[in-house]
Amino acid sequence: MVSPAPTQPTVVPLAPQATTVSSVYPRPAVPPISIPGQPAAQGTFTEVPASNIRRVIAKRLTESKTTVPHAYATTDCDLDAVLKLRKELAKDDIKVSVNDFIIKATAVTLKQMPDVNVTWDGEGPRQLQSIDISIAVATDRGLITPVIKDAAAKGVQEISASAKALAKKARDGKLLPEEYQGGSFSISNLGMFGISGFIAVINPPQACILAVGRARPELKIVEDEEGNEKLQQHQLMTVTLSSDSRMVDDKLASVFLESLKANLENPIRLALH
Repeated sequence: MVSPAPTQPTVVPLAPQATTVSSVYPRPAVPPISIPGQPAAQGTFTEVPASNIRRVIAKRLTESKTTVPHAYATTDCDLDAVLKLRKELAKDDIKVSVNDFIIKATAVTLKQMPDVNVTWDGEGPRQLQSIDISIAVATDRGLITPVIKDAAAKGVQEISASAKALAKKARDGKLLPEEYQGGSFSISNLGMFGISGFIAVINPPQACILAVGRARPELKIVEDEEGNEKLQQHQLMTVTLSSDSRMVDDKLASVFLESLKANLENPIRLALH
């Protein structure tokens, strides 16, 4: 009698076991959740809605930096004569700022050099007849540039009055479209914030923007009436011109700054225009 073969056990493959890998950096919840009244969860943020004006600013700055070939030139201006004249005017109760002289000197220089008073129309430069200076004003809603029309024809005192009125309307959000649209040249002054120097972004379709820093004391070697050298303290201010190379090349930008420096350091010239 033959005994039956023993039954072979059936092998059932086991499912692979999940391997737990510990990480030094635990993965946060997706998306991270913040609970009111509790410390913010790691990786959370607050969405800040952008105002219409900030959207416009972002669009124009991006357009400028990506489509306009920026070039830069810097010089130092001696403010001693301007500060002295400003002090003399204050005695007659005529209150004007250094920035008012900068605006006037810029306008006079543009009148002397009309090739810089241009805008880009998409195909080429367009020389403008009126010298309209855009001044950068910081507001709670963002930066806006009201325009001082025909600045070369205005005196420093009239420019001062216009600048103050436009800046107030800008901060109050009451500027009319014609008061901030257009312009042939921009000026941005951060000197009142203690900034020594900076580079500004061109405001298309304009060709240039002038970045103005603070006045700072520096010692310079000068000659007295007898020809002897001596150290003397001067108030210097750094200005940087950002220019569109399609319209204002390096040579033209350098000559412009040289002329602006001469006009600002000899403010009596400004009375002739």
